[in-house]
Amino acid sequence: MIKSIEYISLLIIPLFILFTVLYGTLKKVRVYDSFVAGAKEGPAIILKIFPYLLTIFVAIKGFQASGAFDYLRDAFYGVFSFLHIPIEAVSMAIIKPLSGSASTALFVDIVKTTGPDSMATHMSAIIMGSAETTFYVLAVYLGAVSIKKTRYLVPVCLISDFIGILVAVMVTRWFF
Repeated sequence: MIKSIEYISLLIIPLFILFTVLYGTLKKVRVYDSFVAGAKEGPAIILKIFPYLLTIFVAIKGFQASGAFDYLRDAFYGVFSFLHIPIEAVSMAIIKPLSGSASTALFVDIVKTTGPDSMATHMSAIIMGSAETTFYVLAVYLGAVSIKKTRYLVPVCLISDFIGILVAVMVTRWFF
């Protein structure tokens, strides 16, 4: 079964490309010219969103280097101590809305330090799956389309992240 899934996963991207070329040909679209036109737009989009990416990366590193992350983690750990959330999972809940790669690195560290079957690992894994990299996504997407007035977008995204993290804690407590 696993071999079949691995074989299918290897074929999905080539089959998708073949489907796209065949579908474009059937619709009488100049597939190669369309691809080249799209590829020409790529560098411009990268240059357009790069300042937003750089800003979010600098902000995250400054957040961690200033000690604000540790202070915030300890504060949340104290506030939500009645839920018996491991401090490692609190760290994941803070980092996940900021950066996907930072949360992945943190998760690897949690697995190495607490073990793969620990409550911290289970809870952190579920938090990774149930929360979004809100600030990264907002920086990239809003920056790409030049939206500056976000109004309720950030609070709504953070509330949904909080709900996702809360559900992750409850699911972890229920199953593990």
